[in-house]
Amino acid sequence: MTPAEFEQRFRALVAAHAQGTGNVGCLACERCERCSDSTFLKDCRNVARSNYCTDCVDSTECSHCTSCTACLACSHCEKCDRCVQSAYLVRCVGMSGSTYCFGCVGLSKKDFHILNEPYERQAYFAKVAELRQKLRI
Repeated sequence: MTPAEFEQRFRALVAAHAQGTGNVGCLACERCERCSDSTFLKDCRNVARSNYCTDCVDSTECSHCTSCTACLACSHCEKCDRCVQSAYLVRCVGMSGSTYCFGCVGLSKKDFHILNEPYERQAYFAKVAELRQKLRI
């Protein structure tokens, strides 16, 4: 096989893959495309080994997430982007190993933060309730 033949066949495979929208090994997924080994997803694309997620894209091993993109092993996150092994995040970007953060960016192993500032647990929940109401989240 010549390099030119390889490139031609490779481009053909990429084009064929881009055309497919089917799900593989999914159970009770609704309006999803290119998802695999997942259950109870709604309106997701390119999601793998995840459960009970809605409107997520390019995420893997997530559970109960909504409107997240490129997240890995996250749980109960909302409107997050590129977060890893985190839970209960809202509107966060690039978080790792964190829980209960709201509007945070780039933190690792942090809990109860709003806009990258630490809060006491009780104060955090009160402030988040206020922010959710004002921001209509």
